[in-house]
Amino acid sequence: MVPREQVEKRIAEFLDICRQQGVKATHQRTEILRELACSDEHPDAETILARVRQRIPAISVDTIYRTLRLLEERGVIARVSSMRDRARYDANTDRHHHFVCTECGMIGDFYSAAVDRFPVPREVSEIGSVEGVYVELRGICRNCKQKTAKAAEGRKGERP
Repeated sequence: MVPREQVEKRIAEFLDICRQQGVKATHQRTEILRELACSDEHPDAETILARVRQRIPAISVDTIYRTLRLLEERGVIARVSSMRDRARYDANTDRHHHFVCTECGMIGDFYSAAVDRFPVPREVSEIGSVEGVYVELRGICRNCKQKTAKAAEGRKGERP
């Protein structure tokens, strides 16, 4: 769970961006952002829809997707890659990177000064100019490793 002061900070930043860019800060948009800002799970649109519907039952799927697209375009949230079939979203706009579990699809944030200083190879300049570096590490999360270990232990005990 994200600390309340961090959630409020993200919502205040969103409201400032709306004022600066002439975008309406509707109740639905604010609640969608609130749902994202409260979570460190990097939820997909369907999860956000289900959670926001608990507070706004009449909100539509279209409103969720349009708002996510708007928030992403304005730099308030980021779309996060996933090994799974659905886009996931992140309201944490601080410089950070992601660990993605290749087993369960969990996405976790991590901060690393060493990764932030990653030197961009010269060869990249032949392709284009770099405006930022985003690193995603893939592997197996602690929970999946523990489940695998427990399953292996269980199979050991089943041998005749």
